[in-house]
Amino acid sequence: MNKPWPMDVAVSFDPYVGEPSRDGDVGYEVLEDGRVRLRVRAPQAERVEIDQFGQITPFEKAEGDLWECTADLGRGFKYFFLKIDGADVLSPYFPIGYGCCRPMNFVDIPVDGEDWDRLDGVEHGAVTRRLFPSSVSGKLEVCLVYTPPAYDPAKTYPVLYLQHGYGENETGWVYQGHVGRIADRLLAEGAMQEMLIVMGNGMAVSAKHPGGPNLFPEILLNDLIPYIETHYPVYTDKWHRAMAGLSMGSFQTSMVTLTHPECFAYAGLFSGFLRSPRDTEAGKHLALLDSPDVFNAAFRVFYRAMGTEDQFFGRFEEEDGLLEGRPLNIIRRTFPGGHDWSVWRRCIHEFLPMLFRD
Repeated sequence: MNKPWPMDVAVSFDPYVGEPSRDGDVGYEVLEDGRVRLRVRAPQAERVEIDQFGQITPFEKAEGDLWECTADLGRGFKYFFLKIDGADVLSPYFPIGYGCCRPMNFVDIPVDGEDWDRLDGVEHGAVTRRLFPSSVSGKLEVCLVYTPPAYDPAKTYPVLYLQHGYGENETGWVYQGHVGRIADRLLAEGAMQEMLIVMGNGMAVSAKHPGGPNLFPEILLNDLIPYIETHYPVYTDKWHRAMAGLSMGSFQTSMVTLTHPECFAYAGLFSGFLRSPRDTEAGKHLALLDSPDVFNAAFRVFYRAMGTEDQFFGRFEEEDGLLEGRPLNIIRRTFPGGHDWSVWRRCIHEFLPMLFRD
């Protein structure tokens, strides 16, 4: 079976493709009509299926120990749970990413007209993994740093701090979101400014109290920004600093930027929460919205967007009402899609060209 493995799969650049004598014809392929054909080996299994967060796609028994299905799983990046007799199984024959607090299989199905993350035909930047000590968590934390293709340590760069969602980690925007590939192509087209993109672990907790509260907003302000500013040639004023995030990361962005407008001039909320979806009250960090003149002077871009089929779209509309009648310079966007990477890729593709333009 043809296996169109993406070149930037998180677990391997040259994945093991199976020994016919042992593994058989296993794997997946994306068909011309966008459907996906999948084959797995499941000896003695009585039931094999894919669970897309409640949407079940059954496999049929094929020859020997093999099971197969051909199904329309949607378009774009699609996580799924492979279930064998009701048990979750991580298959080595499908791409593996990280989401829902665990490694997960996925397929990435091309979307017509959205080829702005193609690898071919442009120069590519680099993504570096850095460890930095945190005075907040009491342990080493990790971040990924994207530098543009023409990165020059003698130059000075603005910075975007870009966050993932709940149950993900700092790898999400690179491997699932394709942010480096999208930025490379936008830079090649002259559509965005050169910048560093820093992705931290938004799930960080204390070394002494691992079950305690999320500490990332404090880590960002007290540890990560100072680390980047002492290890990379970047501007240190607010006008060259941005923050954005998806889902949980959008709420972290809202909380940090609205509480500290002296630190950020750009904010992006993708599947955007001005407040936590668990909150029923406005939250202290939204007090700045009561002062439109101060808000508008503080932010050059404040961007919020969501997929029209997002499970939280009602919350998005509630926050529309919260903003109604206030003369705030806030960009509002919607895209087709749900609470998934297909929408978040569209968000970052539109957001990046808005940053750091005089």
